[in-house]
Amino acid sequence: MRILEGWRELPEDARGATVALGNMDGVHPGHRAVLAAAHQARPELALAALTFEPHPREHFRPDDPPFRLTLLPAKAAALAAAGARLCYALPFDAALAAMPAQAFFDQVLLHGLGARHIACGPDFAFGHRRGGDLRFLREACEGAGIGLSVVPHLADAEGAISSTRIRRELQGGYTARAAALLGRPWSITGVVAHGDARGRLLGFPTANVPLGRYLEPARGVYAVRVRLEGRREVPGVANIGRRPTLGGDPVSRVEAHLFDFSGDLYGQSVEVALLHFIREEKRFAGLPELTAQIAADAAEARRLLGA
Repeated sequence: MRILEGWRELPEDARGATVALGNMDGVHPGHRAVLAAAHQARPELALAALTFEPHPREHFRPDDPPFRLTLLPAKAAALAAAGARLCYALPFDAALAAMPAQAFFDQVLLHGLGARHIACGPDFAFGHRRGGDLRFLREACEGAGIGLSVVPHLADAEGAISSTRIRRELQGGYTARAAALLGRPWSITGVVAHGDARGRLLGFPTANVPLGRYLEPARGVYAVRVRLEGRREVPGVANIGRRPTLGGDPVSRVEAHLFDFSGDLYGQSVEVALLHFIREEKRFAGLPELTAQIAADAAEARRLLGA
């Protein structure tokens, strides 16, 4: 997977691909269907995904709470797993937001990327005020001699599979439903930071991972699997929240206790996959009650994970 953060002056071996368009937050089965359609239309070409960083919603509504399912490294890894070899992560700023649809098509898709075929979902739009709707894209592609595949939404009994639905399930604590929609457990990837060592003092040392721009799922305790650098996976239990019993934090964090593990993880990038929601966050009367509950949570996580 090659990540290219722009469209100007690309090397020739990064041009002329079949390109799937979309924000692709989460890279769920609907996104993967667009990638598959792009590949099937021109299997002899390199498969690429065009996305935007930051997500346009982050640009237009910067005061909204974080909502991302995947940040760029995790998104690129998921795209690669779906067969993409190029990821055009275009910087979404005021200039790109103001670019008219025709200019975006000509400058970015046609001349910048040299796209040979395009695939997208039925509601994809681009350019200033989303002027590049499906009708525009059909006409532009026909005029430029570029193929276009429009992929219908994938749906289940509850409706269309979407990033919005997945976010709702995670915010409700429904990890299994979110995993079913994503096609894999949802995970948070980040660098382990120094905390206040409270977990170690309580007998449960934790790896602290900031949520950052990730969606905040339901606050509470989860059974997790943590992937370390080197691809090793370790089962564990994690708390996501603001630690009300310990005085409260201004923002939520992920605190993961890894079972039967010893080692220094500070500064390492880890991936915490949420497999089971055990209970909601709550405030306890004091440290003895909190410690007893952590032990019970760890035992329940071991049972759920078969660890």
